Amino acid sequence: MPLSRRDLLAAGTTAALALPEIARSAAPAPASSVSIVRCRDYSSFRDQLSTAFDQIGGINKLVRGKTVAIKLNLTGNPAHFPLTPELPYRTNGETVANVVYLFAKAGARRVRLIESFFPAEQDPALWARYGLDVNAINNLGTQVVWENVQNLGNYKEYVRLKVPWGGYMYPAYHINKAYTECDTYVSLAKLKNHWIAGVTLSMKNNFGNTPCSLYGSDCGTHGNENPTKERGDVLHAGTTPAPVVVDAELHPNSPRDPGYRVPRITADQVGIRPIDLAIIDGVETVRGGEGPWLKGLEKMTPGVIIVGRNPVCTDAVSMAVMSYDPQTDRGSGPFIRGNNTLKLAEAVGIGTTDLKRIEVVGLPIEKAKIDFGPGAVGKTMRELKA
Repeated sequence: MPLSRRDLLAAGTTAALALPEIARSAAPAPASSVSIVRCRDYSSFRDQLSTAFDQIGGINKLVRGKTVAIKLNLTGNPAHFPLTPELPYRTNGETVANVVYLFAKAGARRVRLIESFFPAEQDPALWARYGLDVNAINNLGTQVVWENVQNLGNYKEYVRLKVPWGGYMYPAYHINKAYTECDTYVSLAKLKNHWIAGVTLSMKNNFGNTPCSLYGSDCGTHGNENPTKERGDVLHAGTTPAPVVVDAELHPNSPRDPGYRVPRITADQVGIRPIDLAIIDGVETVRGGEGPWLKGLEKMTPGVIIVGRNPVCTDAVSMAVMSYDPQTDRGSGPFIRGNNTLKLAEAVGIGTTDLKRIEVVGLPIEKAKIDFGPGAVGKTMRELKA
């Protein structure tokens, strides 16, 4: 029986081997201001998010008259339903509605809501199962397009995007055109841990930009427009090559270790589709992993929203709020099993992890800080069955 994505993650704990890495950018990685605002419950999310936008210089130039794409974080396939509402690990429906409202108010011409999930179909009911009020969101004052990007979706071909620095894992990736049919790209993420990547913030939210039709475990040799399996074999473990219709990986002799591969693929994804605005929901969330398939997941109520224009800076501040050092290396919490994606992104010039260079506006880190513990220490389903 083929291993699931979670099984592959559980198996991949080997140490990363020494391989030629991307040369560090000669210039200092850019720094950008990050806002932290207090938000104790979702009833005040809209007003507090609006304040955060103002604190980083406003969003009018980003959205007025433009098509804005928002990548959600609806992690987990239907096998992981019911939604377990007592564990708020997915994008909250109210946050989506409030973000769309504020973009419409600021003059957005169109909003694309983007996520990849199973089945790979364009059916509004599939979004509603995640607690999104499709009808209400469609009537917030701007055109809303719902894009399930697990395959071609509404398009006739994929777009090939080269990684600017040549790539950590692949020189280019083929993704759904929804990511390029927009003027502004927004990552709407959760403040939480991840079993292999340490944290799921604005950058890790982009790992799923790769369509399972091309990078899923049942993609075959020429792609599969009706995928049913996640990316474990191809991207996490590298035990199955990508289809011949996409670029082959750069270093086939590199570690077949998810802790090595996932952070590098994530950095590549941020490189090919730069994040223009990062919004991290820390009103209610979880710690100990990314979803309830991990034993020991706990609900957390940090009561904050964190917003920035640079994803590395925003994630660095978010890590500090979680009581982590954004410059720590693999082997220290929360990077128990994987490399630090933030440092990989910093090395290629996307943004800085140096908190001394990042202006934090609004609530100070010390007043927002909450202890997320060592990271994702819970067992996977495979470990529990062993």
